[in-house]
Amino acid sequence: KSYEKIHINFAVNCVGLFYWIIILSTFLITGSNRGIGLELSHQLFKRGHKVIATCRESSKALEGIGVQVIEGIDISSKHSLIKLEENIKGIKLDCLINNAGIAQYNSLDNLDLESIRNQFNINALSPLNFTKSMIKYLNLNSKIAFITSRMGSIADNTSGGSYGYRMSKVALTMAAKSLSIDLLKKNIFVAIVHPGLVSTRMTGFTKNGISPEVSAKGILEIINNLNSQNTGTFWHSNGETLPF
Repeated sequence: KSYEKIHINFAVNCVGLFYWIIILSTFLITGSNRGIGLELSHQLFKRGHKVIATCRESSKALEGIGVQVIEGIDISSKHSLIKLEENIKGIKLDCLINNAGIAQYNSLDNLDLESIRNQFNINALSPLNFTKSMIKYLNLNSKIAFITSRMGSIADNTSGGSYGYRMSKVALTMAAKSLSIDLLKKNIFVAIVHPGLVSTRMTGFTKNGISPEVSAKGILEIINNLNSQNTGTFWHSNGETLPF
């Protein structure tokens, strides 16, 4: 009986420790004012996490959640990075979610090179640089998630077009894969996640898509299960792995 009592007490203590860790987890999310970023912020806050939600312009929906909002943050702006670091001094992060991005669909007949360059900057170069600037704020065994797109899969491209968006997301995925290797020695793990076809403003609120709630739940499940063995994997938010 005393043996059983020891095991019961141990189990209770483990549950308490797990709950304490969950409560004290700190997430920083980019592009949080609407869509997937907004829903990620909402679900994490409801679970008891501390959420630092960054965005260029805040929204009533974001401010109504109760998370810490830092607006005026453009991940492509050096000034914004300085501003953000001034606001998070002394804070250690358990997870960084790179969600901010843009979509401009360029066909072969409308090959707007300036648009393509802009998408490379916002979707690939800026998240890489932003992540580098945030590494010093990450705890041991921290996690980084990059919200990319299935359209960034070379093997999965069967429809062509969307040159700027596809190319920028391929670049983001490659950057995230390299980071997963380089950061493993720091015990920082990286998830590369396609959120699914989500009904948001970016997709014109398509009726064929899943809700932000379903997408965010899947993304958070992937982050929860991220570890040293599966770091650098390219996932669909429904849990299946995707080809690069």
